[in-house]
Amino acid sequence: MGYFSVENLSISFGGIKAVDNISFSVEKNEIFSIIGPNGSGKTTIFNLISGIYKPDDGAVIMEGENLVGKTPDRIAKKGIARTFQNIELFANATVMDNLMLGRHIHMNTGIFTGAFMFGKRSPAAREEVEHREKVEKIIDFLELQSVRDQFVGSLAYGKRKLVEVGRALALEPKVMLLDEPSAGMNTEEKDDLTIWIKDIREDYQMTILLIEHDMNMIMGISDRVFAMQQGKKITLGPPQEVQKHPEVIKAYLGEEGIS
Repeated sequence: MGYFSVENLSISFGGIKAVDNISFSVEKNEIFSIIGPNGSGKTTIFNLISGIYKPDDGAVIMEGENLVGKTPDRIAKKGIARTFQNIELFANATVMDNLMLGRHIHMNTGIFTGAFMFGKRSPAAREEVEHREKVEKIIDFLELQSVRDQFVGSLAYGKRKLVEVGRALALEPKVMLLDEPSAGMNTEEKDDLTIWIKDIREDYQMTILLIEHDMNMIMGISDRVFAMQQGKKITLGPPQEVQKHPEVIKAYLGEEGIS
């Protein structure tokens, strides 16, 4: 059993098994990628891990504890954060405010109570300063200083995706789930994102689970790759081996293979 694992995970929707008896384990600080065609069950696995769905069978184990049955908020507090295929940010709030909202699970007092207490010496005000300092470090790390006070809705798509990664970082997770982080990005933005993900792993000692269609990114970033189709496992191994697997070539890439 690794640092994080899913064991015999299954869920059905309308009689169709979206995830069918899936098991894998992930080591600490590993970048573990899940690939497969649209509808193969990748995002459903993330929804099961993060508590949005409850599996019909199986377990999600983090540091020896089964997380199945816990609410998404409780799972976040256990140290699992995620981004989404479709950006889930507050468009009419600033970058800074969006990242501060990512700190909510660490706040003993409400986000805005500090302003209504006894000045800067109140515990709530001190706590808010500490949270802002942590968020400022993330803004520096992701080089978002130039947009920190801009509304998220006004940003280019690639920058918004980066802000969502920053908000997940603000949760101080142990495991980060990145769901199609490069979708909608141009080549330069994808190259930058690849570097950010590697830096997050190194600087934050992060374990990363990645769903991604861009095979260049998968090949350049993954320690291991889990390939699936129609809710079932095809193969699991180093990216160079997985890309050569005949069922992967047929199911995911077409008969021409991977360039």
